Amino acid sequence: MSLVLEQIKTPGLAQLSYIVGDDAAGVAAVIDPRRDIEIYLERSRQLGLRLTHAIETHIHADFVSGSRELQARLGIPILAGQSDDYQFDYQPLLPETSLDLGQITLTAIHTPGHTPEHISLLLADAQQGDEPFAIFTGDFVFNLDVGRPDLLGSDTSRTLAKQLYHSLFDRLMPLGDRLEIYPCHGAGSACGTSIGDRTQTTIGNERRFSPAFQSRSEAEFVDWLLGDLPEPPRHYARLKKVNAAGPPLQGCFQTPQAMSVELFQQQMEHPDTLIIDTRSMLGFGGGHIPGAINIGLGPAFPTWVGWLIEPDTSILLITEGPEQLQQASEHLFRLGYDRVSGYLHGGMTAWLNQGLPLQRITQMPVCELYDQLDRDDLLILDVRSDQEFLKGAVPHAQHLYLPYLEKELSRLDHTKAVATYCGSGYRASIAASLLQKYGFASVINIPGSWSAWRSANLPVEQPKTTAMPKVAL
Repeated sequence: MSLVLEQIKTPGLAQLSYIVGDDAAGVAAVIDPRRDIEIYLERSRQLGLRLTHAIETHIHADFVSGSRELQARLGIPILAGQSDDYQFDYQPLLPETSLDLGQITLTAIHTPGHTPEHISLLLADAQQGDEPFAIFTGDFVFNLDVGRPDLLGSDTSRTLAKQLYHSLFDRLMPLGDRLEIYPCHGAGSACGTSIGDRTQTTIGNERRFSPAFQSRSEAEFVDWLLGDLPEPPRHYARLKKVNAAGPPLQGCFQTPQAMSVELFQQQMEHPDTLIIDTRSMLGFGGGHIPGAINIGLGPAFPTWVGWLIEPDTSILLITEGPEQLQQASEHLFRLGYDRVSGYLHGGMTAWLNQGLPLQRITQMPVCELYDQLDRDDLLILDVRSDQEFLKGAVPHAQHLYLPYLEKELSRLDHTKAVATYCGSGYRASIAASLLQKYGFASVINIPGSWSAWRSANLPVEQPKTTAMPKVAL
């Protein structure tokens, strides 16, 4: 055997990185590494490989790159598409430039559109002829989707969308249907609009099933691609700058320190400190530390931390146990939150055993909410996105998309009870915890939310407009 091709999946981010090389020659490269690089070091040791290069397909927006960590640890070069935005030492990988890894060859092609500097990497194995059999597409092409072109701002989105059209139809599709595609993301990433479930595909499969590959003129493609783009998470712009400048080196990932109840209380009093309670909405609603916000640990955890938490915030964690602590800490590390001060040792049990105060959030099922629709003292708050809200809503609901909630609190009537709902209750619980943190006396979460409302066949209002504010975050 010669070729080594391993896909490394990062949960939460839906991110895919790769170890590719030649085990006969004992060399390999890492493509689009995440920040906690121990997985690449350990796996390469197991495979008997020496990592010789770290390769970036583009400047990432949704996670902190691990290329500089690999460079610092191993003394290896970073290869990337040419860009004046990079502010650290790297070697430009120009179009048609090849990197040999034993009998394995990676050849760069310029595929702008998601970003201007974006490259893709053709993979060839001398044991299977000179023609490439696969391509690493970064955030250019995914299963059933392509990369969004709007992450650099609306003033460049049409230009990038046009570039993506030509990258797709002039550079990729002529390579032939058999070519295997290895993207940087799977379903759940906001780097596309509707990424499919498959983490590996082919040009032929995408030609047949992907809406992006349908025959269109350039103008038609641009209009289609930009037609219904959801708003990108707020942290994407920040991480673009972090990765262009060169992420600060942290060395090995370390789990935050355990804190006694007393030390935790002291840290709570420090300015810019925030408690993130990662338990389920029902666990949080039943009792939590005053002032904590609930971002439940699950696939959406990184996205909503990135949307809502400033990077210089000092973070305290509440988790269910060691495994959940590890997961939450890794997510924060990969997003560049480097001020995680610690976690409450013993969790909420330790807090309760000290007889300390709790706050609660009422959990109201949809059938009960329906019975109270006509209450004058109840404000029903829909915190879903603009697109979700316009497809149907609970009657009389006021709309305020969750990322805008903190900046738009003055729009809400503090004298009323506020019942929050979203698609499933996850975002609604975040919203309810924020409202409670900012002094709303009566806050209610709707578990199941819109999904449960529809399952119960309750009345639906069809909004004509959305009240979502168009303000800078």
